[in-house]
Amino acid sequence: MVKRNADAYGHEIYAYHQGERAIEIIERDDGWIGASPWLPAVYFREFEDWPLHQQAAMQLVSGRVLDIGCGAGRHSLYLQEQGFDVLGVDNSPLAVEVCRLRGLENVLNLSITQLSANLGVFDTILMLGNNFGLMGSPRRARWLLRRFKKMTSQHVKIIAESRDPYQTSNPIHLQYHQFNRQRGRLGGQLRIRVRFQDKISPWFDYWIASRAELAATLDGTGWTIERFLDAEDSRFIAVIRKNNA
Repeated sequence: MVKRNADAYGHEIYAYHQGERAIEIIERDDGWIGASPWLPAVYFREFEDWPLHQQAAMQLVSGRVLDIGCGAGRHSLYLQEQGFDVLGVDNSPLAVEVCRLRGLENVLNLSITQLSANLGVFDTILMLGNNFGLMGSPRRARWLLRRFKKMTSQHVKIIAESRDPYQTSNPIHLQYHQFNRQRGRLGGQLRIRVRFQDKISPWFDYWIASRAELAATLDGTGWTIERFLDAEDSRFIAVIRKNNA
């Protein structure tokens, strides 16, 4: 979990929730800095303003839901309104506070590596908003998938969003892909941190996995891809099922 005084992401969305102007700034370990003026506003959008592939994903949700990296709670709150039993989790203490202020009934301050069968059994795991990236790396993804098997029902679905990092012609990003390969990482394995005002988060790994990389990571884990939901850009949602054969 992120300490409150280093919770740049949480301070960002808390400020926005309080009506202040906020812009998300991401720093990458090659020195690249990206500012997203549409964030954190996206984290507060209502269902009708979501991308169509995310709206479609909501039709696949069933049973008890675990929303990993719930942020400001937009997906959890929508499903709660639809009558689902939803647990939101986020490693940002202020994000959890914002979720509670917005009316989310069940939310915990936990990192993805702290998830376990102690939370009960889930029928749907949500990792929307590119949150497959929280897997961090193929190795950690396989470790987490084994853990998810122990905390999910037989008919569970993991609904995980990513994007193809290789659909770019930006020379800075292409150079970063090469930099990663030279140090034994996949091109889309980012090492990043969040900045907001005087707050700086710790460095963390965030893996932007292509379809092929995601599918290869599932091999031998007991999980399989049922289908993809495509977006109009490089984003996609993988619908992943437990292999019960």
